[in-house]
Amino acid sequence: MDGAAHRGALAADGPTIAVLACGVDTAYPAGHRVLIDHIAAQGLVVSEYPPTHSPARHRFLTRNRLIAALSEGTVVVEAGRRSGAKNTAASTSALGRVLMAVPGPVTSASSLGCHELLRSGEALPVTSVAEVLESTGRLGVDLVEATRDTGTGPPQGDAMRVFEALGLSLGYSPEAVSVESGVELKRVRALLPQLELAGLAERTESGWKRSQEATWRGDT
Repeated sequence: MDGAAHRGALAADGPTIAVLACGVDTAYPAGHRVLIDHIAAQGLVVSEYPPTHSPARHRFLTRNRLIAALSEGTVVVEAGRRSGAKNTAASTSALGRVLMAVPGPVTSASSLGCHELLRSGEALPVTSVAEVLESTGRLGVDLVEATRDTGTGPPQGDAMRVFEALGLSLGYSPEAVSVESGVELKRVRALLPQLELAGLAERTESGWKRSQEATWRGDT
């Protein structure tokens, strides 16, 4: 599955990032050596482990949090009841990224994890690329376009409403921000990380709040 995603990105002349559970000098599985070389030439191959380190089960689980952190959202295509994909999904939710899942046949064991994520409300159902882009807020384009004219100026539209709903000292959950701002929850979950990248919001133990470095206020 991972290899297919990388090959698809490379075939479309798009950038792709491979996060390894071993040193970057080690190809795992061995049959992916050529693929990893292509990724290094057209994208990035990264690892938090030094060269010569071999892959291990616990390293794959640790690696998954990096995969979740590097993306605007995670799409779980297939996942068993207990799987590495569900581990990545948990990291995605913990980081405030958008979590999505592809529904599958109810008789398929490889779709059990996806259905659990959908039933619990942790993940949004997606069945096409268009739905993925819609759920992630067009991969950050909305916020970039909203602030392009003013450089470091205030966000506009949904981003501004979400920003104004954030507390100055107390952190709020995405659900609370959605209620306060009137912005749909999945949109809030997509915008909060973008506001964080723009230096306007930050995550605390209690939830999301305005960044201490944010100088813009809605009443100015």
